[in-house]
Amino acid sequence: MPAQNKDEGGWKKFVWNSEKKEFLGRTGGSWSKIFLFYLIFYGCLAGIFIGTIQILLLTLSDYKPTWQDRVAPPGLSHFPRSDKAELIFSPDDVETFLKYTKVMKDFLAPYDLESQRDQMKFEDCGDQPQTYKERGGLESDMGVRKACQFSKTWLGPCSGIEDRDFGFSEGKPCLIVKLNRIVNFRPKTPKTNDSIPEEAQYKVQSHVIPIHCTNKKEEDAGKLGEVKYYGIGEGFPLQYYPYYGKLLHPQYLQPLVAIQFVNITLNTDIRVECKVYGENIYYNEKDRYQGRFDIKLGVHRS
Repeated sequence: MPAQNKDEGGWKKFVWNSEKKEFLGRTGGSWSKIFLFYLIFYGCLAGIFIGTIQILLLTLSDYKPTWQDRVAPPGLSHFPRSDKAELIFSPDDVETFLKYTKVMKDFLAPYDLESQRDQMKFEDCGDQPQTYKERGGLESDMGVRKACQFSKTWLGPCSGIEDRDFGFSEGKPCLIVKLNRIVNFRPKTPKTNDSIPEEAQYKVQSHVIPIHCTNKKEEDAGKLGEVKYYGIGEGFPLQYYPYYGKLLHPQYLQPLVAIQFVNITLNTDIRVECKVYGENIYYNEKDRYQGRFDIKLGVHRS
């Protein structure tokens, strides 16, 4: 028992030594110096961290990526789009294509001309291909820029206005295609026809980025049938570029191209590849949507 009392007294004395006025073996002055040291030490670390972040923020722009030279060329997107990159349906069964037409209707909703009447936000850039629509530099004090109007009526039978099924119920499906947005990117038309398939060379014209679809596999040659293109110049007109970003171009609408397969071979799944052609548009086999896309298309009738 005395030994136990002695141990208890030693432990209590270590926590608080009333004779030396020590707490956990240190006096108040010693604890004050340690606290002051760590306060200064961590204060300096926090100051360095905050200063570094502030310096970094000074190098960033609110309107464009700092390292835009590392941004890949634009991807090519299409609607409708499935996870398996295939559109297999039957014109005789609405349920097989209803999800596709719903996606297309939702996507085209902002392209209703009634939504683009505000002249403070939109301007008429014409329905013929023109050169770039320059609206000042990104860092200028011009504020929010106007966007070019794009009417879905230009997409013809693929607009969803007269044919609410976008050709699916007739076995003539449509795809709506767009180039993905890149801030301040200016697509350039092809310099020559060398990079364009012979059957698509007629598409080359001033102020338009052409698009062309064909069968991806040789064994599908002749099965795709006629392909029709709708939109300004049947491609992507340059007056819709450059894009100034979400802050400066909140109402921006990308130009669209509608592609319709009017007499595709029935009851056969065909791998279709669509490409856009331009001087500064490239392709990457590891990225199936960079400058192109491919999709399995099948129209099946019983």
